Amino acid sequence: MEFIFFKCQVALLFLSLWIGFSVSTSFDEFLDCISKTTLSNIVFTPNDTLYSTVLQSTIQNLRFDTPKPLAIITPLSYSHVQSTVICSVQFGLNIRIRSGGHDYEGLSYTSFDHTPFILVDLNQLRSVKVDHPDTNTAWVESGATLGELSYWVSQKSNLLGFPAGECPSVGVGGQISGGGFGMMARKYGLSVDNVIDALVVDVSGQILDRDSMGEDLFWAIRGGGGASFGVILSWKINLVYVPPIVTVFSVSKRLDQGATRLVNKWQHIAHNVTEDLFISLLVTPDQEENIVTINSLFLGTANELVNIVSDGFPELGLQEKDCMEMSWIESVVYFSIYLKGESVDALVERRPWPKTYFKVKSDYVKKPIPVEALEEIWKWCLQENVKLMLEPHGGKMSQIDESAIPYPHREGNLYIIQYIMSWDDDAASEKRAASMRRIYEKMTPYVSVNPREAYVNFRDLDLGTNGSACCTNYGQAMSWGRRYFKGNFKRLAMVKGIVDPTNFFCNEQSIPPLVLSRSY
Repeated sequence: MEFIFFKCQVALLFLSLWIGFSVSTSFDEFLDCISKTTLSNIVFTPNDTLYSTVLQSTIQNLRFDTPKPLAIITPLSYSHVQSTVICSVQFGLNIRIRSGGHDYEGLSYTSFDHTPFILVDLNQLRSVKVDHPDTNTAWVESGATLGELSYWVSQKSNLLGFPAGECPSVGVGGQISGGGFGMMARKYGLSVDNVIDALVVDVSGQILDRDSMGEDLFWAIRGGGGASFGVILSWKINLVYVPPIVTVFSVSKRLDQGATRLVNKWQHIAHNVTEDLFISLLVTPDQEENIVTINSLFLGTANELVNIVSDGFPELGLQEKDCMEMSWIESVVYFSIYLKGESVDALVERRPWPKTYFKVKSDYVKKPIPVEALEEIWKWCLQENVKLMLEPHGGKMSQIDESAIPYPHREGNLYIIQYIMSWDDDAASEKRAASMRRIYEKMTPYVSVNPREAYVNFRDLDLGTNGSACCTNYGQAMSWGRRYFKGNFKRLAMVKGIVDPTNFFCNEQSIPPLVLSRSY
């Protein structure tokens, strides 16, 4: 038995050495391949002094200190992306694609199963080209931030905007390809509901637009997560009308000031008020009490807003002195976490943002949570130090069919909950993540079921993974796929089976290829 065990050890050692030699050889060949078509100053390996700086530049979540890329490519042109894909395919190396670095589980820059990979960082592909204002369209590259997109649109016209999320440092590529939910969603839908064309590098290295990629792939990348299907270079978007004056307010109430009563009323009316009004809630633990902050964006004047709220939500007691009128682009700054109070020029500064350890989960609510249950939830938030962000659906969100794009969470959803937990010490990560899971489990009776839905832009590996990063097991992926995409998941897998049957574009929660004997 000892001899057999020794032989196994030797075999494993030789296998490990062979794999290491194979990867090293492939990587050297990859570098030789890409050096023929790209600039040396856009290729960073661990031997380069700037490697760590580039890798860490847009990472927000400090939880992930997993295997790092063999190389980072920061393309300056579309041809650089094409070359990276072609050379990676040729020498059997996977790639990860990063546009902003905000992905909650780090899938754009890590490999949890130690699969060697190349990181394609689109940070430098960041142009925003607004067509003539009369056309109300623009092309935006995936490496631009939401702040840059909003800023450059506003510079062309103060009557044009774009529905996107509240964090200005998020990359356009990830935001749009996963959906893009923000404060104008009830008026104009998701970011991706307003996409009319795109440029994609496919597995063969070709650049495809909407006509050449076909409607199936165009459907899939609008909400199905673009990194499963190719490298999305740029998006053509419809810009939307914003009035010259919008109104915002932020009102905070403690529980002893009737906050629970306000939350309960909010559940019944926030999805039903005029589409011009978006009212969200932030529940924040504060020592021995919770604070509920009611944030609102209204596409109109303060006087109009007060009249609407007084009629539909009189319990809030909103007065005109609580409101601030401003331009739409100023409201983008107002609702950002780190820029509030600064000028709109801060949106394009690309300053480094504070980093922390955090875990996020999500749920959709279809029926108002009873008051008694809300009071229990507040206790859980205090015990576990969890923040809750509640954002309403309804309006345009309910008017679009759930199969129109991969994002299926439409009619019937009152609001989405985002659970947020952050901490400062890596040693606390396991304990804190376990606390988050306890909260999530306790919320089961109050949220959607069969499936328990989740938002793909709030990635959550607790819902399941593909096993290995490039596993093609469709059945295994159903555990998370149905939660993010419901009945659209099978169609996504079928599109994947056509455009990337070898599963080159893959990660721990990428769409697996479902290859059928006949097309659908």
